[in-house]
Amino acid sequence: MEPIKLYEQWLHDFADDAETVQDLLAIKDDPKEIEDRFYRDLEFGTAGMRGVLGAGTNRLNKYNVRRVSRALAKYILTTPDGAERGVAIAYDSRRKSTEFAKEAALVLCAAGVKVFLYESLRPVPVLSFTVRYLKCIAGIVITASHNPAQYNGYKVYWTDGAQMPPDSVKGITDRLPDTTFAESLPMDEQVALDKGLLTYIGKDVDDAYIAAVKKLSVNPELAREMGETLKIVYTPLHGSGNIPVRRIFDEIGMKHVYVVKEQELPDGEFPTVKVPNPEDPAAFTLALAMQKELGADLCVGTDPDCDRVGIACMTDNGLRLLNGNQIGCILLHYILSQKKERGELPANAAAVTTIVSTEMARAIAEDYGVKLIKVLTGFKYIAEQIHLFETTGCNTFMFGFEESYGFLSGTDVRDKDGVNACMLIAEAASWYKKMYNKTLADAIDMLYTATR
Repeated sequence: MEPIKLYEQWLHDFADDAETVQDLLAIKDDPKEIEDRFYRDLEFGTAGMRGVLGAGTNRLNKYNVRRVSRALAKYILTTPDGAERGVAIAYDSRRKSTEFAKEAALVLCAAGVKVFLYESLRPVPVLSFTVRYLKCIAGIVITASHNPAQYNGYKVYWTDGAQMPPDSVKGITDRLPDTTFAESLPMDEQVALDKGLLTYIGKDVDDAYIAAVKKLSVNPELAREMGETLKIVYTPLHGSGNIPVRRIFDEIGMKHVYVVKEQELPDGEFPTVKVPNPEDPAAFTLALAMQKELGADLCVGTDPDCDRVGIACMTDNGLRLLNGNQIGCILLHYILSQKKERGELPANAAAVTTIVSTEMARAIAEDYGVKLIKVLTGFKYIAEQIHLFETTGCNTFMFGFEESYGFLSGTDVRDKDGVNACMLIAEAASWYKKMYNKTLADAIDMLYTATR
């Protein structure tokens, strides 16, 4: 159907939705905008779907969320015990995230699929953990990661807690063409609760997640010792990392953590940054000013869904931001060196990174007799290796990272974990400060020298 015809159809079909009608009428004299919004359906791919917020088939809105949720439900109903195992749902601080999460939940409930929904925002790694912890068939997280404020997204995870594999994605995309908006209606929330189809997740899962992260502490005694003096500035960039990151810092003994107040609370407009991306130095402007004022050893920032982490350090030449490859190599070296020193490095230890990440990781791994595996770009491929290690026993996973600021050292989560990474970064900073009176900026320079 031509874009203008679809535009008119939406005005007719959703006439009772004042917000949608208002949005559509605002573009009635803009044929290019109408065409862009209606020339295609928003694509659902291996990472789910992501798009600009707004009315239209090529925009992210509650109708497209409902429709893809209905298609997901149809696929789940073809799997053994899928409806009973249910779907875990989380969301970040972006515009419409709360609404989209509930829409998705209640459409699944209407199809007879159980849903476990968080009552407030949670990071991506918590959702991945929850899928595994509750033994769900799938998980959904509403997020557009580090994209600008006008975006949101819908990511689907499968039973192992990793992003949905291609064959399961096909299970959704094959059903989308025959799934209509009319059939993709949500169940009443109270009815869903009364029927036991909708359950709100309690703090017990949060506690289990934090406990799982703490088990990944490499040198807890050192963290408690150095936590008395190490100063950390932290910014969640208006996202979901605020509570869990601060909690992990506190529970491992970091006594001096200072949060950037202007960026502390959730805000989907991200008013203090152009893009809420820790890869962008501009996102650290406020944090760096605070770090300089306090003379803090370390500055840490997480993106809105708290799967990516960036850091900065004080040096003799001023503040220095580290990139994803540098952070990954520092953490890889810290984990392997400390595990070896403590006699905890398995003979079949392996680390995983991507084909576009630094070769320095190989030099570090080889220095400790650890196998390094390189995979295609995307953390789901690192998750595939973890699954392979578990099913075959061929290797023991020690650490995985990609140059786009994503890190993971455990197996209870199957995606980038900013909370896990923040804990390890604090530990590594503590180790370099105690052993050498150096920062993590000095650490990467030391590693460059050692691996040449």
